[in-house]
Amino acid sequence: MADEKPTADVDVTKEWRATQGQESAAKRLRLFAALAWLIAIGTEVAGIVLLRQHKFDHGNMPLLIGLLVVIAVFAIAGSLMWKAANKHDPASKAEPVKFFVQNQLGAIITVIAFLPLIVLIFMDKDMDPKNKKIAGGIGVVLAGIATVIGIDFSPPSVEQYTQDMNQCAAEIKSGQPTKDCSPEVAEQAQAIARDSATVAEATKSPANPNGLDVQMVGGITAASFDVTDTRAAPIPIGLKDGIVVRYAKDETPARGKDLGVLEQIFGNISQRKMFKGQTQGGVPGSIPGGGP
Repeated sequence: MADEKPTADVDVTKEWRATQGQESAAKRLRLFAALAWLIAIGTEVAGIVLLRQHKFDHGNMPLLIGLLVVIAVFAIAGSLMWKAANKHDPASKAEPVKFFVQNQLGAIITVIAFLPLIVLIFMDKDMDPKNKKIAGGIGVVLAGIATVIGIDFSPPSVEQYTQDMNQCAAEIKSGQPTKDCSPEVAEQAQAIARDSATVAEATKSPANPNGLDVQMVGGITAASFDVTDTRAAPIPIGLKDGIVVRYAKDETPARGKDLGVLEQIFGNISQRKMFKGQTQGGVPGSIPGGGP
């Protein structure tokens, strides 16, 4: 079962983020959409090859129309799957180019899958004029329908989901009807409300009978309260409540590191000769700073 936690360590009360489950679903749908579009474009290429080989000059109209229908079916299927993927993992309006391309890619691919073949049909001088009008007209209608379906007239965005998520969380905390809790934001909103309720319960006191509200700030739980509330008693905070410690990876300098092996050996021998016979703590023959 996919992990449903937000994939990035960010403040979820400030910006919506897709869960791992939502990202997995979006990737799967985009893969299927890409395969459908690949089939549509491949069918177009096959139609162009047959057209250049003059297969439709005086017949084979059902085959040509069938190719156009196949292109439309797979182009529309790819667009619908791509739109569904964008609902799971939308783009941000802060990146306008990406936002436009990601949301209107279905229409763009549909035009690519239809336009070259339709143009070649109308420009073919060897095809029967009547067949040309029929095939070209059907191609234009199918292309228009598939392109309109590929357009996302109300694309989702991270900003919209963020607003909905915070409104949903507020409704959950206040016990109001959750009219803003869409499936795409409900899980994140429930997590916010659950964290807030947990901290509020843990921080109840005579001065704060309802506890303190909570929000996530940089992955750290922080409490907030109304400073104008005269019932709230001041809370002293000192070093015992929080200390910032800088990690230092230092090594104590040792003379042994500056000496070679032979120097250390002969140095130890000379020390033993020098201090031989001296006593420390009543133990004969001990070396100062060393053992017996």
